[in-house]
Amino acid sequence: MSAPEVLCLGEALIDVVATGDRTNEHVGGSLLNVAAGVANLEHPASICAWWGKDERGDRLAAWAGDASVTVVPGTDSAEKTAVAYARLDDEGKATYAFDLTWAVPDIPDLDRYGHLHTGSIAATLEPGGTQVVAVASSVRDRATVSYDPNIRPALMESPEAVLGRVEQLIALSDVVKASDDDIAWLYPDEPLEDVLRRWVASGPVLAVATRGPVGATAVLRGDDEAHTVPQTATATGDTVGAGDSFMAGLISGLLDAGLLGSAAARAKLREATYAEVEPALERALGTSGVTVMHNGAYAPTRAELS
Repeated sequence: MSAPEVLCLGEALIDVVATGDRTNEHVGGSLLNVAAGVANLEHPASICAWWGKDERGDRLAAWAGDASVTVVPGTDSAEKTAVAYARLDDEGKATYAFDLTWAVPDIPDLDRYGHLHTGSIAATLEPGGTQVVAVASSVRDRATVSYDPNIRPALMESPEAVLGRVEQLIALSDVVKASDDDIAWLYPDEPLEDVLRRWVASGPVLAVATRGPVGATAVLRGDDEAHTVPQTATATGDTVGAGDSFMAGLISGLLDAGLLGSAAARAKLREATYAEVEPALERALGTSGVTVMHNGAYAPTRAELS
């Protein structure tokens, strides 16, 4: 049987990163980062995004090709390529501003994909956000779905403006991952573990919160314990792409365990114990740990993890 193909649906853009007086441009975008991470971990991966037929769009297409990520036809139909402006503080943490539009092109042969990953700006920015929900709904009977809210306050405005959409996609997903900052923004003053438990009660089997140097906390449906996996990485270049790298590692680990990639895998995930998902969480922390040792959204290989 061929390996399940992963479709990453959402933004690919150019990051303009400012540190002090220096500015550099990098290929980025949450969903392109995840696609590259999945491909570097030796799974077939595609990106369905929205960029222009311009110099920046050409760079995105070339970079995806170099990363062995297949670009879905129609991705280059935007009027211009989106840009994210990231400013890094003294600790390497990024804040963002954006110049982008988003729509979902027609996706040919959607049935070929065994797993759909989406999230971030693509889930809430219209008209594409509504289209993302439609795609996720349409694949649910035969493919698994993962979602990362990846909150961007500069575009999402307020928790009240996006919470309905976020929770709609959580309910459509099998696996959800968010940072502790995302959860705190969406649910001020609500304990993190309570949020994760409520999420798994609404649809997902596995909900994970990344917690920076602490590691990650995971809640599995049917398991009363909230499990914390420690992060062992210490060196830090910057945090750009760390959450996307974690997501790629998590998807990869769950695919390898046969817990994502088909309706049968979903059934297996629903019966899984924490011991069966823990290696995927450890891989996710490993990939994000390698990423933060580099500047920019670096995608590790299996060889680097070993």
